[in-house]
Amino acid sequence: MKPILKSRLSKRLKIIEGQVRGLEKMLEDDTYCMDIIVQSTAVIKALASFEDAVLKNHLDTHIIEQVKAGKQNQAIAEIMKVYRLAAR
Repeated sequence: MKPILKSRLSKRLKIIEGQVRGLEKMLEDDTYCMDIIVQSTAVIKALASFEDAVLKNHLDTHIIEQVKAGKQNQAIAEIMKVYRLAAR
């Protein structure tokens, strides 16, 4: 993984971790359900953004290298695996 991206993603995960801790506190404090749902949705979107960045890095690095090395079938299999996971 590209070092600058790794650093950014690590920071993003720390933010997400804080958001999840915030959700736990909201639950403990009997926060209004809609407020919990709003925060939960923010966590889901943050994780999706994290996942997108990791996938883009994978496509930019590993998949390109696989294709260059003549391993198209492996590259296609990995892309299809991500597609199937996303379709669930």
